Amino acid sequence: MTAAAPTQAALPPLREVIARHGLDARRSLGQHFLLDPNLTARIARQAGDLAGRHVVEVGPGPGGLTRPLLASAAADVTAVEIDPRAVGAVTELAETAGGRLRVVAGDAMALDLAALVPAPRQIVANLPYNVASPLLVGWLRQAACWERLTLMFQQEVAERICAAPGADAYGRLAVLAQWTAQAELVMRIPPSAFVPPPKVWSAVVVLTPHDRQPDPVLFRQMEQLTAAAFGQRRKMLRGALKSLGGEALLRRAEIDPARRAETLSIAEFDRLARLLAGAA
Repeated sequence: MTAAAPTQAALPPLREVIARHGLDARRSLGQHFLLDPNLTARIARQAGDLAGRHVVEVGPGPGGLTRPLLASAAADVTAVEIDPRAVGAVTELAETAGGRLRVVAGDAMALDLAALVPAPRQIVANLPYNVASPLLVGWLRQAACWERLTLMFQQEVAERICAAPGADAYGRLAVLAQWTAQAELVMRIPPSAFVPPPKVWSAVVVLTPHDRQPDPVLFRQMEQLTAAAFGQRRKMLRGALKSLGGEALLRRAEIDPARRAETLSIAEFDRLARLLAGAA
């Protein structure tokens, strides 16, 4: 029988862990630690029922979110951390976690996270601000591997992920995210909740991958398409997509070449990407 995770009360305060390991937050690593156990427990709950799930956490820091993940019914938690000081702090937590916490010292940008744990897999993470967007795009390329992604971003980035066509925030990130998953902004967190406080609000987004996912070739075409379409937002699509076929491509997709990228629906972007990939 798997040993139960220690209760919150039995663990040392996070501020004590930070002091013991010299874990002053570093801007170069995008670190802002969330220490309020009520907030971290709320974030963990946004992931839904974790019973039997293999959870990957990126950037655990002193372990504030790791603790409620271990207190859940998750089968196990794999914490990926690039900062050696935080590796020490979370390893200390692993020693009391009954074998349910594995610490991987490494750069999440360079790791195939899906290969670290068996299915069913989820990612639950308070992402480092400086690499949050490229991490997300990388995981969307493998969306079929994940049951759910529960991720904290700067609020501005979260709003971009969930934006609808026509909104100021609608762009490449929204298209890639919503093309592959259902995206919902579920929680906003003020700067004062963090140590040190960032200059902006943060927000939690839950992404639930669609049952059908694009193959790698189609995903690459969508990346190329959205980069061109939103690279010069003021341009009409006939100009923005000139290198990809421009007006001829748009006519084949039955899209007015005078429109701009922010007016296109996810379905219209899908149609264009499939034409480019020769799948239409």
